Amino acid sequence: MKHTLTLLCALALPLAAPSVFAKLPAPSPEAQAKAADTAARTAWNAKIDGYLLCKAQDQVAAKYRASAQAAGKPVPAATATPPCVDPGPYAAAPPAETKPIEASGAHSPAPTAASPPSTNQTSAQTNPAPKK
Repeated sequence: MKHTLTLLCALALPLAAPSVFAKLPAPSPEAQAKAADTAARTAWNAKIDGYLLCKAQDQVAAKYRASAQAAGKPVPAATATPPCVDPGPYAAAPPAETKPIEASGAHSPAPTAASPPSTNQTSAQTNPAPKK
């Protein structure tokens, strides 16, 4: 039984391997814009989480100081920390302006060629310096 399973795996692996090397198509502009918006929203969420954590830490420190003073314990000096900064509401980035097809020059004819696309020169004539 073990040998049969091993044999099946050995035969299936070469058949599945080419699919691993397949290339994905380039993302469309809409997909790129959506990915950028998702990244911006994730960054904003991280800022909000940091702000809320900062506020919670300030509250815990204030309660600790108050309870320590009420119990008559010595309260150490507060460490200077930067104030909590509220990142504000999420604002989506405005969509990038795209040129209309007429302004992009895509429909313009190619200019007339001034020289042939290639020459009959050898590599030695084109690059006269000796290789080092």
